Amino acid sequence: MERQVVQRAKEAFLSGRARGLEFRLQQLHALQSMITEKETEICTALKQDINRSQYDTPLLELIGIENEIKLAIEKIAEWTAPRPVEKNLLTISDEVYVQPEPLGVVLIIGAWNYPWALTLLPLIGAIAAGNAAVVKPSELSECSSLLLRALLPRYLDKDLYPVVMGGAAETQELLRLRFDHVFYTGSSAVGKLVMEAAARHLTPVTLELGGKSPCYIDKDCDIRVACRRITWGKFVNCGQTCIAPDYILCEPCIQSRVIECIRRTLLEFYGADPKCSADYSRIINQRHFTRIMSLMEGYTPVVGGQSDPSQCYIAPTVLKDVPPHSRLMQEEIFGPVLPIVTVSDMDDAINFINEREKPLALYIFCSNKKEAKRMIEETTSGGVTVNDVMMHYSLSSLPFGGVGQSGMGSYHGKHTFERLSHHRACMLRSLNMESVNLARYPPQDRVSWKTGRLCLLRTRMRQSCP
Repeated sequence: MERQVVQRAKEAFLSGRARGLEFRLQQLHALQSMITEKETEICTALKQDINRSQYDTPLLELIGIENEIKLAIEKIAEWTAPRPVEKNLLTISDEVYVQPEPLGVVLIIGAWNYPWALTLLPLIGAIAAGNAAVVKPSELSECSSLLLRALLPRYLDKDLYPVVMGGAAETQELLRLRFDHVFYTGSSAVGKLVMEAAARHLTPVTLELGGKSPCYIDKDCDIRVACRRITWGKFVNCGQTCIAPDYILCEPCIQSRVIECIRRTLLEFYGADPKCSADYSRIINQRHFTRIMSLMEGYTPVVGGQSDPSQCYIAPTVLKDVPPHSRLMQEEIFGPVLPIVTVSDMDDAINFINEREKPLALYIFCSNKKEAKRMIEETTSGGVTVNDVMMHYSLSSLPFGGVGQSGMGSYHGKHTFERLSHHRACMLRSLNMESVNLARYPPQDRVSWKTGRLCLLRTRMRQSCP
């Protein structure tokens, strides 16, 4: 089944119809229509999958998808145009440029926590770049995946952009096949398996993984505002966001105030009982519920801690004075549990971050811009936001991706197009002016050597678009 689907996608790509700009634009417009026309059904599916609010899905996923489609439609002619490069004396009369061209057939393996954005954003870039794409949504977000399978063939070319359903076995079968690029969003553990499988075919990969994204709160910042923004970013989607703040770093003198500000914000956001709030989501399944609950064993929550396995419900939870080497601090939480680790100052926080794997995101709350920039300079992460959380993700102009264990490769906006394109070096020469080439032909002497050296020395000479 998987082999036949991939073969059809390859044949459709080789037909050449995905390359034409008019076709790419038509497919992007069709995808835009799907999001607009089926918003209600998409929101309903996510309500069934993780109890997400009908208002959150447009804000967290659909508006971003629409913006990316609009950007691609607006900029596709510019992105696909030949890009002139500098020339030297030997090539001064030549036409020299970089031509973005399609890679071929891309495999997109989506994730369950944001099943529409994390699947369709790479697909937008794949379409814009002229590729075919096999879409594999996550089986965990079952309602969303079934809806995607039903909708995509109605709006897009069903041979160029097929949807393959299934779990681990089907994904493994796909990974045995040869693709021109694999785009995976998910855990680091599975990311390693994806990379290993792709290596057998020398297939390049984009791995959008995760990790423990630190959030440092400086004692001199506006702690009330900082905690409002952190509380939103941590507990939206029930903490199941790859760039959610994973833990807080702060000095002991402000820990109690941080806890109280988060407590008050949670009351404002979700009421006295978040379980009854229409704005509070649920854990995706029983396995992840059990995993998160086990991480909290041995701790007494200072906020929250309530749970209901029948609903996969875990209340927004805060834990204080968490030991740096505890199990809770070794793996990504990916749930509504927020540990607080105390540090002596910003330098201690920087050391704490640098002693661990490079995170997907870093958040710094600090009123002193110079100090905030120092922390940026002395650490590394996939992305960083100062005085807010997760908002860097919303900008298509910023590349989104990890570094080290948090991933490789970046996307969003033009960055997705670039990632899923081959940048072909092109030189068009004339058969005239053969005398110019004498300096490179044998037999060589000192005069021809000097002439050749002069011609090859780097000279900044730009050309206009061919």
